[in-house]
Amino acid sequence: MFTSKQLAMAGGLMLFSVSTLADLTFSSDEADFRLEVVAEDLEHPWSLAFLPNGDKLVTERAGRLQIIRDGELVPEPISGVPDLVVSGQGGLLDVLLHPDFESNQTLFLSYAHRTREGMTTRVARARLEGDELKEVEVIFEALPRSNTSRHFAGRMEFDRDGNLYISVGDRGEMDRAQDLGDDAGGVHRVTVNGEPVPGNPFVDQAGAEDTFFTYGNRNIQGMTIHPETGEIWTHEHGPRGGDEINIISAGTNYGWPEITYGIDYSGLPITMHTKKEGMAQPLHYWDPSIAPSGMAFYTGDLFPEWQGDLFVGALKMRKLVRLEIGDGDVTEEEDLLTDLGERIRDVRMGPDGALWLLTDSPRGKVYRTVPAN
Repeated sequence: MFTSKQLAMAGGLMLFSVSTLADLTFSSDEADFRLEVVAEDLEHPWSLAFLPNGDKLVTERAGRLQIIRDGELVPEPISGVPDLVVSGQGGLLDVLLHPDFESNQTLFLSYAHRTREGMTTRVARARLEGDELKEVEVIFEALPRSNTSRHFAGRMEFDRDGNLYISVGDRGEMDRAQDLGDDAGGVHRVTVNGEPVPGNPFVDQAGAEDTFFTYGNRNIQGMTIHPETGEIWTHEHGPRGGDEINIISAGTNYGWPEITYGIDYSGLPITMHTKKEGMAQPLHYWDPSIAPSGMAFYTGDLFPEWQGDLFVGALKMRKLVRLEIGDGDVTEEEDLLTDLGERIRDVRMGPDGALWLLTDSPRGKVYRTVPAN
């Protein structure tokens, strides 16, 4: 692996050229790999999706939905993106294709939205026709709104039954995550039309929002489906410490802020408890915090040594984390790309067998990992 000194000799962490980056080789315990720069100069790219025709969609938090076509960033973004607000951590967030996208051209966008009542997280459904979104319809809106610009969450995933999972952060108002009458601080499960899925755990509970699937979640920015079990895995930001990986289960309370392995940013405790009856323990947690974002299981053929491993991006610690999973638990952890010096915002398993990464900066990049040889 290249050291920080070697990178500095090549021109500095922030200044080396695209061609230099493309030639950098990195090592993991299992495989050597290199990074290819697919696109650059994106303004805080947040999410990536692969179209059946080979195009890639990239969201920029600044509000643009971009296309990568034939290895090049198309100059003009896709038109028809719904009205949104760019504020703090909010903006255009996730993009997710309908399971039957090839036949219906339908996709979903999550984003921050503002009215006079404040800001919130919305999800819109749209049809992609050429380079334009049509039939844009809001199918989910987290209520009540608030004036904070933090913790919008916004990650989405489909399960094998075609149900849509949407994460909503606690909006920086931690006690909201324990209130089932407040949409903040949990995962919502809806149909493609935004209706609560029949059988949702709180459908018949008075005073509870019937779209809730889990609650007690602080700010989930990683969500993926296990390739074998079909379970939905998530990770969420803790405060100072206590970032968590969870396998989400219907009706489960994940404890925030009643239990946490982190402390407040002031250095004071949030709670004295890391465990409480009726609240789930994380599958895995980080202390100190790595600020995780983006997550994918590796299922491709380019790196057979990585098969079944879970990859997590890190913003604060500027790295990619590889986790080996055995019997539903983390058995080994390895830090990758620590010398790259980039905030990893999203991690995606590509249909080409490569692992794809987005970096979070005003001049963000799209990377593709390929074998060193």
